Amino acid sequence: MLRRLTLTAAASFAALSAAVPGTSAVAAPIPLPLLQDVLQGGAQDTRDVQDRLTVTTAETGNRAANGTYELKCGPTGGTHPEAQAACDRLEELAGEDGDPFAAVPQDRMCTHQYGGPATARITGTWNGRSVDATFNQGNGCEISRWRQMVPVLPSVR
Repeated sequence: MLRRLTLTAAASFAALSAAVPGTSAVAAPIPLPLLQDVLQGGAQDTRDVQDRLTVTTAETGNRAANGTYELKCGPTGGTHPEAQAACDRLEELAGEDGDPFAAVPQDRMCTHQYGGPATARITGTWNGRSVDATFNQGNGCEISRWRQMVPVLPSVR
């Protein structure tokens, strides 16, 4: 998206520069290296700096899933066991205009069911903003919220 914005801005600048009356015929063009960098997604694409999350899970019922993992998106990397699927899921949730890290509103009515002792905490930066979210299985709303985040969070038993 940043690449598209930058390209649009560069094209708009070029069009406006050509349309301004009274400018000299020697107007400076857009530097070719900058334009090539934008078109190729080079230095202007800062997504790899923005999307870095630390996911810590405990008592999920699956020892292999408990622990702390790093998740990097754009490009995908880190120690998360399902990094690509987790990045894809976060991108999907972002496309739904939702905040996957938002807490359950306090005035929401939730079923009184207990899903187990599993807990998780996600910290870091996602889509250019800080994240510090906790997850649990304490009621129906929290269980649903956790399931929405699979595979960022592991499936619980």
